Order: sequence, then C-alpha cells, then structure tokens
Amino acid sequence: MTELRIGRGRSRCRLPQRAAWIVWLSVFGLIMVCDRTVYADTDLEAEPAPLAAHRLLLGGDYAEDTLMVVGQYGHILVSSDGGHEWLQAEVPTRVTLTDVFMLDATRAWAVGHDATILATTDGGRSWQMRYRDPDVDAPLLSIWFRDADYGIAVGAYGLMLITEDGGKSWDEHPVNDEDDFHLNDLVASDSGVLYMAAEAGVLYRSEDEGASWEEMASPYEGSFFGILPLSGGSLLAYGLRGHLFRSEDQGDSWNALDTGTEGILMDGLRLGPDRVVLVGLSGTVLVSDDGGGSFELYGQNDREALVSVLPGDASDLITIGEFGVRRRSLDQLRATTGS
Repeated sequence: MTELRIGRGRSRCRLPQRAAWIVWLSVFGLIMVCDRTVYADTDLEAEPAPLAAHRLLLGGDYAEDTLMVVGQYGHILVSSDGGHEWLQAEVPTRVTLTDVFMLDATRAWAVGHDATILATTDGGRSWQMRYRDPDVDAPLLSIWFRDADYGIAVGAYGLMLITEDGGKSWDEHPVNDEDDFHLNDLVASDSGVLYMAAEAGVLYRSEDEGASWEEMASPYEGSFFGILPLSGGSLLAYGLRGHLFRSEDQGDSWNALDTGTEGILMDGLRLGPDRVVLVGLSGTVLVSDDGGGSFELYGQNDREALVSVLPGDASDLITIGEFGVRRRSLDQLRATTGS
C-alpha cells in the first residue's frame, strides 16, 4: 500500500458536518472522529451479525439486479432480489463504512473511517483492503470509479485520493490548496461531468474526470450533503435545513425549491425520466413526478433518520439509515405521512 502524505494541517478537533450527523445517528455506537476512543478492534474482521440489516447503515449503490449497503462496524450487505433478503459479506475491518460505488454487478469499492478503501470482485460476497491510514483524521465519505482502473475517493478536510490501477495505489490530489472543506458527495452526470457537494455552501465541477476542479456559483452558504445530476444538464443540490436548489445549466445558476421541511436532506435518486426521490433526517422523504421541478413531502411518523435511498423491485424504495435497510412502497409512504 502507498503511504498517504498529508501536506496541509487538519484540526483534530473539528467534526465534519456529515460525520457529526453520523455521531448523532449512532449514539450507542459512539462513532467519533475527534475522540479516538475505540470500542471495536478495527483490525479484526467484521463479525457476523444476524441483525446487521437493522443496525446503522450509511450508504448504498446498485448495478443490474444487485444492491449493496454499508455501515457501522464494517457491515456490508448484498441483495440480489430487490432488497427482500440480505447477505452479510466477509469484510476485513470493523471501521464504520460510509459509501459504496458499484461499477457493475461484480466489481465495487467501499470507503469509510481511517481513510479506509475496500474492493470486491465477486459481487460483494468478500472484500479486500485496498487502502487504510488510521493516523489520518479524515474519514472518506464518497467514492466514484470511471472504469476498473480509474477512481476518486473524497472525504473530510478536503481529502481527495485518486487511483489509476484499480485501487492498488492512491495519490492525494487537493481540490483547492487554499481550502479544506469537507467533501461530502461525489457524483457523475450522464455526460461524464463530475460534481461535488461540500460544506460551507461549496459546490465543485470537473469536466476532465477530476484532473482539475472549478468552484461553481453557490446559492447558499450552508453545507451541501448531496448533488444529483438530472437530464439535460440539470442538477439538484441539497443539504441543511431542507434547503434544495435546482440548476438548468450545469451549476452556473440556481433556483430554490420549496420542500416544506427543515429536515436535513442527505441523498437523492432518479427513478426513470420523471420521478425523483430525496431522503433525509427526521423521516424526510420528498417525491417529484415532474423530473425534479417540484416535490411532495412524505414525512414519516417514526422520524427515522434516512441517509441514503436505492430502487427496489416494482415501485418499492430501499431506504438506508438509523434503523438499517427497509423496503417501502410509495403507497406506504403516503399512508404513513405525518400531519
């Protein structure tokens, strides 16, 4: 493994905002970034847990008929039947995992605390360590791969790592030498343009696959936790206090959308040409049937913190969060919407 060298100083006492909410979500797990107290030996393999699907989970992805979700204690779960049944994977660590990216149904990468990067080539049944540095006080929060060789992982304090050999080695590439904003979400549009959502109202765009980054005009000074490319160069950016913005020109200008909530928005999903779903804390589910032009709020009575969403079979959604992974139909969402 290549040693990661951090060129810029990073405070050991500053919680990334996304990581701060991870701490809030996992009071009983005590997942801390500043407090280095360890409640599980992260050098050990993740333990088999019959209730892993009902524990804190933080990210997910899908390819073809396969779904993968990741979370606390190094748990990775895989489903091949639309989220009805989940198989726990063999994972060589117990660190909290925050995101997973699937290139196809067999190849995927996951990231998490201690700058951990894992990879699988067998559809998620088993995973191998590709990078880890517990001395780096910067959890990785998002990952993307262009193909089997080239990938980017981003996280707290402006940390960005790039690989050109499938994850066997990683090099640091600062997005901005003057800033160390927490990089919360990295996504690619259908046209191949990369976008990043960061703290302090910062949004980035790259048209050369991450070799260089341009800071986009921002409509808001609060943190963004996600950015969702739509069709035709349109984008949604979302984050704190239910703030949601739409751009029609690849992020050159933005318009605010009414969400009817102050719940923090964490993740979004395109379901066909017209339906868009966003989820967040306090049981927030927003659904659009006009391509992301307007949204209807489905606030869940259980106020479960939702941090990611995937498509299930038929019209079901797979929500990921505080109480694990759940299948929900839109009819169920409507029926359980609080007043």
